[in-house]
Amino acid sequence: MHERERHRIILSAIQEKPVITVQDIAELTEASEATIRRDIAALHVQGKLRRVRGGAEAVHPPQLGNLAARPFRVSESVNIDKKRAIARAAVDLCEEGDSIIINGGTTTFQMVHFMSARRLQVMTNSFAIAEHLVKHSKCTVSVPGGAIYRDQSLILSPFENDAIRNFYARRIFIGAQGINALGVMESDALVIQSEQKLVRQAEELIIMVDSSKFSKRSSLILCPLDNVSTIITDDKIPDEAAAMVTDAGIRLITVKPMASTEKEDTTSVA
Repeated sequence: MHERERHRIILSAIQEKPVITVQDIAELTEASEATIRRDIAALHVQGKLRRVRGGAEAVHPPQLGNLAARPFRVSESVNIDKKRAIARAAVDLCEEGDSIIINGGTTTFQMVHFMSARRLQVMTNSFAIAEHLVKHSKCTVSVPGGAIYRDQSLILSPFENDAIRNFYARRIFIGAQGINALGVMESDALVIQSEQKLVRQAEELIIMVDSSKFSKRSSLILCPLDNVSTIITDDKIPDEAAAMVTDAGIRLITVKPMASTEKEDTTSVA
């Protein structure tokens, strides 16, 4: 990853929470901790953040009351080649005219680039996904009521009485903060509440995650693995994680990371 892109991610990340560690940034950027320390030092000299022991803090700390979920702009370019391949495999599961739900996230967002010629009935709580599909596809797009969380580009509501309960879907596509034997993990209670409402309206739950998510943990569980029908991930998934998925009776689809101009099929099914 180029230095300029790392700096953009670091500056976005420190708006998520007052202090972020070197290790956190290294995971986000897939760079070494030594490289991240140099980046923090450079940004500190430029006055764009403050260097602290073990990490960095914002010059102007973020306001309280934001979602715990990572901002959209922080994650959108991380593992983009893997996300794009995962998204294409997800769209390949859809048949013309299908009703589907797409939960907000940077991996699910990549689906829009393969939906331009499709005619699907789409419900999404992602402002970014809805906007793109309205402008660049033939899909019918529905969104639930609620407040727009700008940083995550999500439309969320704490109320049960909204448009979600009137929409039926053949499949729902969602990302996750992590996956382990306990289930699918997320980081924010309001996000989980919204996702659980969406999941109830679909026949099949499709999880879209890059292979790094099998080594990550969060404090909240969206649902147990029993609820998942398919997981789409990249071909770097650890053997023990793949075994966990297949032993749970879940269909596992693995893909090879792809460049933006790549056209050939890279999907295999286990």
